[in-house]
Amino acid sequence: MSQKISLITTKELIKFNQNEKGVLIDARPVDAYNGWSLQGELRGGHIKGAKSLPYKWTKYIDWIEIVRSKGILPENRIVIYSYSSKETELVAQLFFRAGYANVAIYNHFIDEWTVNPELPMENLERYAHLVYPEWVKSISSGANSPNYNGNKVIICHAHYRNRDAYLSGHIPGAIDIDTLALESPETWNRRSPEELQEALQQHGITCDTTVVLYGKFMAPNNDDPFPGSAAGHIGAIRCAFIMMYAGVKDVRVLNGGFQSWIDAGYKISTEDVPKKNVNDFKAEIPAKPELAVDIPKAKELLKSRDGELICVRSWPEFIGEVSGYNYIEKKGRIPGAIFGNCGTDAYHMENYRNLDHTTREYHEIESVWREAGITPDKHLAFYCGTGWRGSEAFFNAWLLGWPRVSVFDGGWFEWSNDSKNPFETGIPLDINTLATNN
Repeated sequence: MSQKISLITTKELIKFNQNEKGVLIDARPVDAYNGWSLQGELRGGHIKGAKSLPYKWTKYIDWIEIVRSKGILPENRIVIYSYSSKETELVAQLFFRAGYANVAIYNHFIDEWTVNPELPMENLERYAHLVYPEWVKSISSGANSPNYNGNKVIICHAHYRNRDAYLSGHIPGAIDIDTLALESPETWNRRSPEELQEALQQHGITCDTTVVLYGKFMAPNNDDPFPGSAAGHIGAIRCAFIMMYAGVKDVRVLNGGFQSWIDAGYKISTEDVPKKNVNDFKAEIPAKPELAVDIPKAKELLKSRDGELICVRSWPEFIGEVSGYNYIEKKGRIPGAIFGNCGTDAYHMENYRNLDHTTREYHEIESVWREAGITPDKHLAFYCGTGWRGSEAFFNAWLLGWPRVSVFDGGWFEWSNDSKNPFETGIPLDINTLATNN
């Protein structure tokens, strides 16, 4: 039986937001939360202080676990808002059934809150570079799209040694790009400027092209000779980092990758779309050299009070129980690096993702980082084993607008290959709370 739900006014919501025990929940899509005006609202983003809990997630069997992982507890007073009053009420009823007694809804987000510039809202600073399926569909058809300047568009389905991931189904019009085009298997670092120029031109990309990248998650198996071939969306963000380093001015990533396209119910294609070579990248590569850090600079950051190396690896990798890769022998970590906890292994980023593969609520990522001493006032270089996970963490920091963020491209692979470089194993004596809280 449905429970009667109380409605609150805008004045009551302003007062509610001042209550430390209150939790405001935004049940709209994550992309609206980040900053996209999906219903034409005057101001994009979310009400300041709100947590993201999309209605879409109510379809998951472990919805209540997601709720609890966000620290939303039965003793909290809860207010929910969304675009749809029907969806808002359905979410509220789920809370009631889960034992949450004090739940209300707010139905004036668009007509009262967004139109009043005095009422506080927040958004992910560079949200426009984390795009949603409808935007990709619109831009690929040549329609006018928000936050788009009309440049030539290329949609890239990224993969590693796995064209079958592309040929078995992709976004219509997308070309495929193998991560090997942009990084070398000898070092797993970005390729030389000359090689990058050739590769980008072969894919029809110039510095002025709007490039949309995405990948397909296919349940990586660590016993596979190439587990990364099933972790396509991490590879897509790796490609995004390298293209940004090279000088592509407008790089976008589809939030949630191919899964988001499927969830939106859009058609897929199996056509092998031909690449159209261009003769000039139109910029000197690298146009953004500061985005990549190599071993000499990494060592400087370790000694500096103005910089940090962030190890975006799993806990077993960090303490030296495993190397994380079937081709890396040495186990351990770089002394002095901060633990940035990716998730379970080298091919997963659970601690940076939601259950539907979209990027985790950015306030949560920022909060975990700050607890670990990872702050935007420093030069931060993110690394993992070979660059993929480090690139995704870097991209999250870049989306936040943090000013000095890089990828330590060589990562553990290059560091551990030089016997002169120090390393550690075991649990550090001063390990931060990030290790246990996530």
